[in-house]
Amino acid sequence: MAETETGFPRRDAHGRLVALPDLLGVALAGLVIGILILVLFDGVLAFLGFAEFGRANGWLAVILPVWLFAEEFRAWRNGTYRVLVALVAAGVAITSGLLAAGLANEWPPLASGGVAATVFTFGYALIWFHGVRWLARS
Repeated sequence: MAETETGFPRRDAHGRLVALPDLLGVALAGLVIGILILVLFDGVLAFLGFAEFGRANGWLAVILPVWLFAEEFRAWRNGTYRVLVALVAAGVAITSGLLAAGLANEWPPLASGGVAATVFTFGYALIWFHGVRWLARS
């Protein structure tokens, strides 16, 4: 794959991320930004007396990583295998995230959902990156 950019994240001529660390790094950055925004939003609501702190749904932190994954899906425009990989990755990642949230059910929704969002993000990224490349070679 010929790279079109030398910065971060590195992409090929089709706009696909070329290295797993690039995908994980951008996904992690989006996840951290999402969690920070949720903490800030939840803190402001708690400060104003509208809600108790920690009651926001931590799953909302996946908004930016899911946007990244949608862009990756779009960049792999050739081949129906991308649909199969996306469905498998989503199924495994959502299930893993729900299991992680279940293990952290004693924590407030912001924390348990944040754990679930983290597990989802890394699980989806790993399955997507390796799966789509493996099936593209077949």
